[in-house]
Amino acid sequence: MPVTSALPAEDQSLAIQVADRIRDMLIDGGFSPREKLSEQQISSQFGVSRNTLREAFRLLSSQGLVEHIPNRGAFVAAPGEAAVLDIYRVRQVIQRGAVIAAGPGHPALKRMRELVAQAETALDLGDWQKVGTLNMEFHRAMVELCDSPRLSAWFDLVLAELRLVFGQLDDTAHLHEPYVALNKSLVIALEAGRIADAVTQLEVYLLKSERAVLAALQRQKGQARKLA
Repeated sequence: MPVTSALPAEDQSLAIQVADRIRDMLIDGGFSPREKLSEQQISSQFGVSRNTLREAFRLLSSQGLVEHIPNRGAFVAAPGEAAVLDIYRVRQVIQRGAVIAAGPGHPALKRMRELVAQAETALDLGDWQKVGTLNMEFHRAMVELCDSPRLSAWFDLVLAELRLVFGQLDDTAHLHEPYVALNKSLVIALEAGRIADAVTQLEVYLLKSERAVLAALQRQKGQARKLA
């Protein structure tokens, strides 16, 4: 059933823009899973009315990124293991298609190489949040190889939800460190036109990443039960 709004068209458009900005903040790690979203603070930050902000929250809720709890307010979602499995199914389909679509000299390849270089610097500094953000941007750039604004916009939802999975984990260094080198290897294969090799690398990459994330979530749950 489509999501409808009682706001005027102009305010609805503003709400969509606010939702997009909040989603970008989620991808950058600007909010934590289960964090309460302050209407007063965020409406002031973005210079919008509370009604517009509530519409933005409603849009984000329909995308699985925000949860509204009656009489308590809006909270950042905390996706679980079932969401992780679905996220990686989606990634396999979209990113495999992006790699197959990659053409020599595509601007996204240059962007991917630049992001790898930045991630290597962040890795040397031990800035794991930055490494994670750059990894998200790397995969966002990869999807741009499709030259499809619709696919890119939809993939942003996947990245935001994945960042909320990472946000639930205490130690993400082991989840990010190996993938800087793997990202570099993927770029090298794509720039050389070795598409079949890049597809194989990507499939192995995503399977390894999925298993690592699921294992980390399970460990986190086990630790929480011990402390309870």
